[in-house]
Amino acid sequence: MGVIRGHVSVFYHLLVNTLLVSVTNFTVWFAITFYTYIETRSVFATGVISGIFLVMTALTGIWFGSLVDNHPKKTMMQASAAVSLALYVAALVVYQMTPREEFRDPLSVQLWILIVLLMIGVIAGNIRTIALPTMVTALIEPDTRDRANGLVGTASGVSFLVTSVISGLLVALGGMFWVLIVGVVVLTLSIVHLASVRVPPGVVGEASQPAELPAGIEAATGEPVTGASKIDLRGTVKVIKQVPGLPALIVFSAFNNLLGGIFMALLDAYGLSMMSVQAWGLLWGVLSTGFIVGGLLIARTGLGKNPVWLLLMVNIVCWTVTLLFPLRDSVIWLAVGLYAYMLVIPYAEAAEQTILQKVVPYERQGRVFGFAQSVEQAASPLTAFLIAPVAQFFFIPFMTDGAGARWIGGWFGTGSARGLALVFVLTGIAGLIATVIALRSHPYRRLSKRYAEAEPARASI
Repeated sequence: MGVIRGHVSVFYHLLVNTLLVSVTNFTVWFAITFYTYIETRSVFATGVISGIFLVMTALTGIWFGSLVDNHPKKTMMQASAAVSLALYVAALVVYQMTPREEFRDPLSVQLWILIVLLMIGVIAGNIRTIALPTMVTALIEPDTRDRANGLVGTASGVSFLVTSVISGLLVALGGMFWVLIVGVVVLTLSIVHLASVRVPPGVVGEASQPAELPAGIEAATGEPVTGASKIDLRGTVKVIKQVPGLPALIVFSAFNNLLGGIFMALLDAYGLSMMSVQAWGLLWGVLSTGFIVGGLLIARTGLGKNPVWLLLMVNIVCWTVTLLFPLRDSVIWLAVGLYAYMLVIPYAEAAEQTILQKVVPYERQGRVFGFAQSVEQAASPLTAFLIAPVAQFFFIPFMTDGAGARWIGGWFGTGSARGLALVFVLTGIAGLIATVIALRSHPYRRLSKRYAEAEPARASI
């Protein structure tokens, strides 16, 4: 039961290659956030960086999904790495030509040129996050795809582990210089490696039959569900609507990301208020082992019969953790809470991927994964852009010398870090309420039933 079946060796090569690229992109993302905060000491600036990432993810997801569906998956993975490599080289040139004092001003044009170049390079890597789960559908047998998704989560955890350790150390060692040098070298190696990987032209499971479509999908879209030469947003939306409960799942994930934008915008500032950038990077390295352990557990045991239910249970754990860890101004509370969070996140990601891999026709999976990514991420920029100034100009003063410090400061603590902590507490409460409502909803029951009854998608590569 624990053995993954299919074209496993090819899957492992793609997984390792994606790990290399993820390490590079996460390192660049973490490092530019660390570097900007250290140089400018601006929470607003780090929030805007998160906002740029999330806006660009939201705007490109549907397009990236159409590219994945309409072109060879391996070709798109190669193109993704090549674009990132070119942008990192350009960023290295900008960094070397700019006087260092320019990067200390949060309004510096050169600083934001550097940031935008790097973030576009990171975003280009999202093509892989869409392509890889579709390759799981094509390469792995249906009854072991959840375990393969667990290994994908483990790879993400390894990338966080490596990234968290080296990004802080590289920034401390030489600003962004060594970050960019390492990024250029690793991306070059990944391109060379992927060129040597031979993706078989065969099929998974049964003969070369098209993926079985849920009843009514072809009629609803007005065309066969095949690889079209266009984005076809309208047809993709209709496919999603035809799967009972799937729109609600995407909306629920979007709401979670609305709250998750707060995490992305403020967590680095919160952690760096307690420790040095080196210590914060090393702590994230330790915490990322939770992501690895969670992914390995999934690879061994799977997700059970109802990943829809599991997805909501994981959200209850996540929001409870978000509510509890900020209650004390303590590195230990922060570390324990984030470790629990990292341990269960692979279950949420693997559950959502497994659901989509089963209920969505293979020919549409790239676009549906891309659409889901766009819709889910579209919510986050709102909080990422808004919460940073709100935290800077309301919550931090509120808990430093304002009414909040007087009302709850005696037990909650006072100061800028406690202002950020209050934001996390309120986020956790909102997330718990939303998850309980989702568990009691009709769409949840409909999607659970649809997953149980659906025939697994089978696909040619």
